[in-house]
Amino acid sequence: MRRRLVLADDHLLVAQGVERLLLEFFDVIALVFDGDSLLDAVRRETPDLVIADISMPGMTGIDVMRRAQDEGIDIPFIFLTMHADSEMASRAICAGGCGYVLKNAAGEELLYAAQQVLEGKTYVTPTLAANAIATAQRRRRNLTDKQQRVLEYVARGLRSKQIAFELGVSVRTVESHKYAIMQELGVHGTLELVRRAEQEGLIMPHA
Repeated sequence: MRRRLVLADDHLLVAQGVERLLLEFFDVIALVFDGDSLLDAVRRETPDLVIADISMPGMTGIDVMRRAQDEGIDIPFIFLTMHADSEMASRAICAGGCGYVLKNAAGEELLYAAQQVLEGKTYVTPTLAANAIATAQRRRRNLTDKQQRVLEYVARGLRSKQIAFELGVSVRTVESHKYAIMQELGVHGTLELVRRAEQEGLIMPHA
């Protein structure tokens, strides 16, 4: 039985090229080009696997994965990206991603990664794997999953009330998490918090 796949990339030619590569092995049930469309497709199609770029219009691929997780949708994500950065790879894996493959190494490697992930394993492009795993382990020790979520929303400019709504918790809980993160990173204000988190690879730098 062929697996059902949702594929997301905001570059049409890249998306179509990857689709052609995968059609022999998967039923590509949705090809989308932005984060909001990806989330809609995941909700609607409940695929066996998602292969997504990280940087897309609207929500990032990681944002979509987290939103799906919050809604109880348990689908493995492989990130196919140009970010040849072990910090970014560790962030994706920490967030719950199952695979991280560079676009310039796609092809047989992407097919192998998909096979590994569908068998319940995690795959990271070998040139990034060692540093990514070490960073992921360090990050997991320092921040809880909820604190990581709060940090990412703070970096996107959301206020505590908005973050509380997104996470389904009280404003006081958000403020408590934010204080704990500041203590962990040794900072005293929101701007300094975001800057330090970017430096340490805890969040992706925002343009």
